[in-house]
Amino acid sequence: MRQGFRLFFDIFVFEMQNTLFQRPWRVNTRAALWWAAMALVLWGAWRQYGGLGLLLAFSMLMFWLTIQFSQTMRVLKRAAGQPKGTVAHALKLHIKLKPGMKLLSVIGLTGSLGEMLSEPDTQPEVFRWTDDGDSHVTCEFRNGRLARWELVRPPEQPESSPDRSSGGASGGAP
Repeated sequence: MRQGFRLFFDIFVFEMQNTLFQRPWRVNTRAALWWAAMALVLWGAWRQYGGLGLLLAFSMLMFWLTIQFSQTMRVLKRAAGQPKGTVAHALKLHIKLKPGMKLLSVIGLTGSLGEMLSEPDTQPEVFRWTDDGDSHVTCEFRNGRLARWELVRPPEQPESSPDRSSGGASGGAP
């Protein structure tokens, strides 16, 4: 009986993780859940502590929103000082990307705003970041979340062999 429950629990947790984390929710659903959670916190504070509880809960929510806004402005301010669509190392960016990342998180990783390849206000949004070696990472965002990305590296240039007729390091008598 206990093993059956454990198996059911493991499958249930696995499916919930896939539902919640692997497939991002639509933006409208996510926003509605945040508004509902804030309303529930305010209502609970009112029911438990009256006006002072409502005031405390409201001030805590405003503090949290101020922190979120401050973090967003800091990332965008740092990105505004860099050339658009550049990144220090495209391969390192490619390794750090994960499905479901927010656009703001990717901008924070790159340190610059991406070069937009798609039409404005259309889904999916496609951005590109290029490094000094002409390698670039192209990212596709759906509803503000990273859906897929691709690293493109330029072909390797064969190193030229030293010219033997110029009397290089191979030596020999003149």
